[in-house]
Amino acid sequence: MATTFNKLADLNKKWYIIDLEDIVLGRAASHVALILKGKNKADYTPFLDCGDNVIVVNAKKIRLKGKKLTDKIYYWHTGYPGGIKDISAKKLLEKNPEKLFQKAVKGMLARGPLGRKQLSNLYIYEGENHPHEAQKPEKIDFANLNKKNK
Repeated sequence: MATTFNKLADLNKKWYIIDLEDIVLGRAASHVALILKGKNKADYTPFLDCGDNVIVVNAKKIRLKGKKLTDKIYYWHTGYPGGIKDISAKKLLEKNPEKLFQKAVKGMLARGPLGRKQLSNLYIYEGENHPHEAQKPEKIDFANLNKKNK
C-alpha cells in the first residue's frame, strides 16, 4: 500500500465567517487554527497549506475568562538594551483587538514558512463589516457548537 498526498493543484479552499461576539478567546482561536491548518478536512496534508480562509468579525466584542484581562501580559523587545515592553490584554483589546486575536491564533500554528502562509489566510475585523462578500463565505455558528464557547 502506498500513501497518497494531495498536490497544490488538487486543493480547493472554502471561505468561512465567524462572529466573535461574546465568544471565549482561546476556544475561538483553537477552532480557527484548526480550520487554517486544514485538519477539519478528510484530505489533510501536513506539509501543504490545505486549510481554508477564515473571516473573523466583531473582534472587539471577544471575551476573556477569569482574570486574564488584567493578568495576561504580552511582551516584546525593541532590540535596544533594556527595551523590553509589555501590554496587558485589556489595553490590547481596547487599542487593537485584531492583534489580540491574531496573537492567539499565531501561537497555535506552526513556526516557519508554512505557519506564516496559513496565518495569511486569516482576516480579522473589529466590527461587523468586511469586504469579502464576493467570496460568499459560509457562516459558522460557533456559539452553538458548545455551551462553553459563550
